[in-house]
Amino acid sequence: TLGTQTDYRDGETQTDPYSPQYVISSGSVPELLTLATLTWGRGLPAGLAEVEMIERAREKRAWEATLPAMDNASNIAKRRKMMEDMERKEWAFREQEIEKLQEVRLEILKKLLWRREQNQNELRAKCLDNHRQNHQKAKEEKIKKIQHDYALMLRKLVAKRKNVMGKLERRDIIKEYTDFASQTYAPLSRIGYFPDNHSDRYVVENFYLNTFEGLCELEASLPDSVTQIKIKAPKPKYPTTKTGFIKRSARLEVELAQVHQ
Repeated sequence: TLGTQTDYRDGETQTDPYSPQYVISSGSVPELLTLATLTWGRGLPAGLAEVEMIERAREKRAWEATLPAMDNASNIAKRRKMMEDMERKEWAFREQEIEKLQEVRLEILKKLLWRREQNQNELRAKCLDNHRQNHQKAKEEKIKKIQHDYALMLRKLVAKRKNVMGKLERRDIIKEYTDFASQTYAPLSRIGYFPDNHSDRYVVENFYLNTFEGLCELEASLPDSVTQIKIKAPKPKYPTTKTGFIKRSARLEVELAQVHQ
């Protein structure tokens, strides 16, 4: 009348089937004892092969029951002949089992060989892909070098055509400093100048500028005229009216001065 509920499933608590102890009554041979060699995981649950083995065992027991008694010579000869026939059948059945087993092993071997061939093909494809990538990379580098040499030779030819007669030209310093794209302002790296090199030498490392204590000391050493600036309002250069406009006479004087200049 009571029920329980656990935190586990039946499948989690399932173990191998239990085989209880048994007692055989005298004069009886149960057929179930012929399957004592089958255990859970090794023949049980029974499959097609186990069912065929059980049927063969039943046929053999039925055949043994039909054997004649060994009470005279004719029965002994007949019994011997029947046993020889059964032995030939057993050998033929055993050969069939061996052939089936060999076929299964052959199929497994074929699958293994096919798998090995697939792996080898994948490795070959990978190696070929690596070789193709290496050749492609070398080709691109070679093309890049050819293009670089081509641009270099073009620049040389253009520079050579500028001075076909071979005349020496004097350096025009004014032109160089007025043109912000000249070598003075933007030197080219191909002529041996690299502006990024030694850029750290222009960095100012000073105790009075990089630390707070240095700034305080620098500020204390400066005079008051530097830290406390007094700004004086500029006086008007030209006489103006009360509203802030320049007088007509002053404007005329400015225009006359410009005309005179």
